[in-house]
Amino acid sequence: MEILHQSHTFPIRDRRADSLGDFKYIPDEIICTILDCLTPLDLARLACVSSFMYIFCNEEPLWMSVCLKKVSGHIQYKGSWQKTTLHLENLPNEYIEFCRKPLQFDGFSSPFLYRRLYRCHTTLDGFSFDDGNVERKNDISAEQFHREYDGIKPVLLNGLADTWPARKTWTIDHLVPKYGDTTFKISSSLKVLMTFKDYVSYMKQQHDEDPLYIFDDKFGESAPGLLKDYTVPQIFQEDFFDVLDKNRPSFRWLVIGPARSGASWHVDPGLTSAWNTLLCGRKRWALYPPGTVPLGVTVHVDDDDGDISVDSPSSLQWWLDFYPLLADENKPIECTQLPGETIFVPSGWWHCVLNLETTIAVTQNFVNSRNFEFVCLDMAPGYCHRGVCRAGLLALDEDSLEIVEKNMPCEKENFRCIDLTMKETKARILRPQQNENGKENANGSYNVWEHDFSYDINYLAMFRNRELDHFTSPWCPDNSLRQRGLREWLSRLWVGNPGKREMIWKGACLALNADKWLDCLGKICFFHSLPFPSENAKLPVGMGSNPVYVMDEYVVKIFAEGGPQSSIFDLGTELEFYSTLSEVNSPLKNHIPNVLASGILHLENGSYNIDSWDGKKVPDVIRKCNLIPEKGTGDVFPFGVQSKIMFTYRKDLSPENGPDDSDESTIVLLPYLITKRCKGKIFTELRDVLPWEDVLNLASFLGEQLRSLHMLPYPSFSNSALSDFEQNRGFSSANGMDMEFVSNESDIPVEWKIFVRTLMEKKKNVSGRLSKRLLENNTNCTAIDLCFFNAIQPNTCFLG
Repeated sequence: MEILHQSHTFPIRDRRADSLGDFKYIPDEIICTILDCLTPLDLARLACVSSFMYIFCNEEPLWMSVCLKKVSGHIQYKGSWQKTTLHLENLPNEYIEFCRKPLQFDGFSSPFLYRRLYRCHTTLDGFSFDDGNVERKNDISAEQFHREYDGIKPVLLNGLADTWPARKTWTIDHLVPKYGDTTFKISSSLKVLMTFKDYVSYMKQQHDEDPLYIFDDKFGESAPGLLKDYTVPQIFQEDFFDVLDKNRPSFRWLVIGPARSGASWHVDPGLTSAWNTLLCGRKRWALYPPGTVPLGVTVHVDDDDGDISVDSPSSLQWWLDFYPLLADENKPIECTQLPGETIFVPSGWWHCVLNLETTIAVTQNFVNSRNFEFVCLDMAPGYCHRGVCRAGLLALDEDSLEIVEKNMPCEKENFRCIDLTMKETKARILRPQQNENGKENANGSYNVWEHDFSYDINYLAMFRNRELDHFTSPWCPDNSLRQRGLREWLSRLWVGNPGKREMIWKGACLALNADKWLDCLGKICFFHSLPFPSENAKLPVGMGSNPVYVMDEYVVKIFAEGGPQSSIFDLGTELEFYSTLSEVNSPLKNHIPNVLASGILHLENGSYNIDSWDGKKVPDVIRKCNLIPEKGTGDVFPFGVQSKIMFTYRKDLSPENGPDDSDESTIVLLPYLITKRCKGKIFTELRDVLPWEDVLNLASFLGEQLRSLHMLPYPSFSNSALSDFEQNRGFSSANGMDMEFVSNESDIPVEWKIFVRTLMEKKKNVSGRLSKRLLENNTNCTAIDLCFFNAIQPNTCFLG
């Protein structure tokens, strides 16, 4: 796009009002945001409307955004993002290659577009920075690093990469001949792939405000030779994620980018620490201590769950537009990283990186003794503590403060909390640390423990909602490990690091309430005169959705998933299964552990009690809790398969008013099952080392057992149970359709009839909601609403 202002002897008329019509009242930034939602065809059409729209719709940053939203996979840059997008539209080449000189207009002025155009074409060669205030250290010992920097403050380290082959070979000229046809991932938030030679071609041609850069966590698989070019420095080799082998979360990245590219303000995932070694070029770093939100970064706090999301300007925009606004005392810790230097970023620190020229680097995140408990806390259920770890007290509202007060120890008077809520917009800036003489330290390090916010594990743990539990609470989608992966990780660490068990235990208590479940296990073992678990068996194993403890001779499973009522049905169903195996003498029983005991652990009058329960009849503790199954479901196993299916249907039909959403859900009631331990090892412990022949034999064996499982007689549904259930749910008809034709089909199993009626009930609910919406406000209904409503009318065959 080329915009020229020609000199005239008469005043230049402002084209904005005539070109934009009613849009003239909308800021240019909003107009660009609207255009970003359009398709390439719509942009082409809109460019013909007026001179202003022509300029807006031909802006390269707009076409870059439109193009990248369309791409999922390989891409080849065609010299401009507009041409690249048109290639993706599969237009004939003559239309794509046709290019005339850009139109020129007078009377045009847009500070927003000008600033963006400036950022796209500015060079950083003239940027003048001093050496910064991050300490530089040569030949640092592991002892000095852990004492002065690890988990405390950033540091630039020299000499760690001197012996790497990458120190000489990781340049663009050396890498293109060897890896030119290798595909790499582009940037972390995109699903874009490029061959290395195509990416180098893009770097040479582009004039982007925030250029694409290679940020590939799988480079060791696509280019394994690169892994041989460097080694993890000795001071960073303690990494507790190593025990997960191939199942560990992403942890290392190849980073290549041109000038102006970089990473906007962020905190590394999972509160891990990181090291980054630069092999080529120069990088500018800015860092703030944990909890200090940088100027220009907006933190959004979800009113429902306390989760936070961050909006940040691009790295280049922050350095150009926000950095100059900072007073000297509020500026970040900063430095220019040179080739061969390694920067260490501690857990929880905000950082922003700007490439001053084409750079090549390798970076790894890790979990060690210093940040282990922070990583575990970050994987604990809930969001409030996660927000505080990143945004400090800006992440809190009044309700969150009440949660903190509940979780605090008795010394509440020591908690100095300022009146800072989500509505506060100004970031809290921590002042440089002063030495004993009252002067600021020359290195500019920050004392984050001197103020109201403290990046201390005991302080941060106060913000965790202890009412949430690892086994029953929703899982944060951005956690580095899934729930089972977390338990597997902690179990492996526990067994393999006996010297660090005090630290691992504290982390396990933060992440999955290990102390609570061990206390429950101890009461169960005491009641049944079983030996208390050994030191090796203090953590629940990583399989399933409930706490399971595997000991020398027996296994204890505590049912927690879904809440008290759901867990009662889970245990009742499992006990009925064991009973059925014995009744029919199934061969499957030879491979199933023997049941030693079962019961219900419950809290009553402030203390835990245990009632033995074999799944038959309804015990008194369940009657007291008013957790009674459907009528007519049988007396032998009242919480067996038949009752559980009806319970599930009832819950599915009214998920917003599920059984466990009532007051009974607050009752501490934990069913449990004790079985004899089977011989052998758990498959998850062997899956990575089993020979293929053994895997096939295991699959064949499991296939035979599956056949035996399918041969078991399915508990029959009684018509009386079905009638009671139908009557309770009002299943006589649905949406005006008589369902007698289903009931009269004698060859249809009773449980299928319930399924059909459940679908009809759901159909009736959807139809009712949509018809109500149409009647109340038909002007706001979309075409999709109308089509869907018409599609589910009574004369439509729902099951067709």
